[in-house]
Amino acid sequence: MIDGELRDELLQRMKRDQEVRTCAPLGSQWTEEQIAEFYAVDASNTAFLKSVIAQRGWPGRDVVGTQAAHAAWLLAQHADQDVAFQRTCLPLLEEAAKAGQATWADYAYLVDRVRVAEGRPQVYGTQYGMREGRLELQPVEDPDHLDERRARAGLGPHAEYDRRHRGQFA
Repeated sequence: MIDGELRDELLQRMKRDQEVRTCAPLGSQWTEEQIAEFYAVDASNTAFLKSVIAQRGWPGRDVVGTQAAHAAWLLAQHADQDVAFQRTCLPLLEEAAKAGQATWADYAYLVDRVRVAEGRPQVYGTQYGMREGRLELQPVEDPDHLDERRARAGLGPHAEYDRRHRGQFA
């Protein structure tokens, strides 16, 4: 049975997460207020998701619906100020994906996010960073088999992802 209240809260938090990330045009300088709001939203969302997980476990599709289950992943993905929490979400999200309660693609993104934060090569090629003013793919483990791993996670070929991703920041 869907928990409508939790679903709605997750969706509202995802909406706010995206608002603070798109408040300034690409390439423009963020104000101090925008940066502070960005971190405040992430901190609030992280605390909220920690509470949900502590009380109920990972909020999967059967509990909150497909879109809100994706929203839960997004809140974990953007909990960059608490990599330990992101790391604790990995086995929960993996079990949810195995049970059909989350997507393997969401799991892949979080795996890469945690690995990059820990200074390790990513597995699925989802994470980029800025270097000398240019968007660059973060290091990838075993790049020769990247597309095979991406396919298993339900992600398309990396070359297509790379073109789309770079196009967003051009």
